[in-house]
Amino acid sequence: MPAIISSPRMLELIELAERIAQSNVAVLITGESGSGKELIARAVHHYSLRCSKPWVDVSCAALPEHLVESELFGYEKGAFSGADSPKPGLFELAHHGTLFLDEVGELEPRMQVKLLRVLDGVPYYRLGGTRKVTVDVRIVAATNQDLEQMVETGSFRGDLYHRLGQICLRVPPLRERPEDILPLAEHFLKQTNPQLSFSGEALRILMGHRWPGNVRELRNVVTKAAVLARDPQIGPGDLLLAPLRAPGTATTPTVLSVPSVVPSENLDGMEKSAILRVLAQTNGHQQRAAELLGISRRTLSRKLKLYGREAVRQSYAS
Repeated sequence: MPAIISSPRMLELIELAERIAQSNVAVLITGESGSGKELIARAVHHYSLRCSKPWVDVSCAALPEHLVESELFGYEKGAFSGADSPKPGLFELAHHGTLFLDEVGELEPRMQVKLLRVLDGVPYYRLGGTRKVTVDVRIVAATNQDLEQMVETGSFRGDLYHRLGQICLRVPPLRERPEDILPLAEHFLKQTNPQLSFSGEALRILMGHRWPGNVRELRNVVTKAAVLARDPQIGPGDLLLAPLRAPGTATTPTVLSVPSVVPSENLDGMEKSAILRVLAQTNGHQQRAAELLGISRRTLSRKLKLYGREAVRQSYAS
C-alpha cells in the first residue's frame, strides 16, 4: 500500500525512519494491530543504503512452530522427511538487505536463543547442515505486544529485546492521528470503485469512529461499502460499522445494520453478492479479493466452493 499520510505525527515518524535508515542498527516497531507498522518498516528499508538489496518479510505468528527454524535458517537435503533438496532460509535470502520479522513476540523461547546468536553475528548451520552460514542482514522487527511486560514475566528474553530494540519506534493508532482517516478512506474507495464518492454524513461518521482495528478496519469498511452501495454516493447506511461497546461491558455478538433499501436480501445473500463482485473486479485473483474483503484466502476459497462454479462464472459475465 502506498504511504497515504497527512498527520503531523506520522510525517514526523517517517522523517525519523529516514534518519535511522542510514545506520545498520536494529529497529523495533511497536503499535496496535493494523496501525501501519509494516509501512514504517518498509520506509526504513527504502531510505537505507540497502534499498537496492532484498527486502524479505515474514510473520512469526503465521509460521507453524515446527517450521520456524527451517524457514528462517534453511535446511539441507535429507534433514527431515520431505526435504528432497536443500533450501536457503530467509536470512540467506535477505543477505545484504533487510529482514522484517513481524509479530516477533510470537517466537518460542528456543528460537529466541538462536535468533539472538545470529543477530550477534554468530555463523549458524542450516537444519541438517555441516557448513556454517554467515549473513549480513539488517533486522527490522515489529510487534503489537508489550515486550517489556513479556520480559518481566519471562516469556520473552530480555537480551533479545534489547538487541532488537536498539532503536524503538511507536506507530500511533488511527484514533490518535485523525488527519489520516479521510485521505485513507478516499484512497481505499478509489482502489475499489473510483466512480463512487462519500456523502458529507458518511465522512462525518468515518471521522467520529474510534477505529479499534485501525487502518485495516478502515480499509475493510470502505471496501464493503463500495461493493454494496446502490447509489453513486456512499451514505451512512452503507457503512456497516458495529457500535463500539463501553469499556467493562460484556461482549455481545456484533449485529450489523442492513440498509433499509434492500429489505428482501439477507446477510448471507449480501455477503455472497459482495464476494462475487470483488472477485470479478480482481479478475478472479483470489488472494487480492480476500485482501480487499478483509478475509483470509482459505475463508474465501471455502465460500466459493459453497456458491458453486456456475455462480462464480456468472459473476464474471455480469
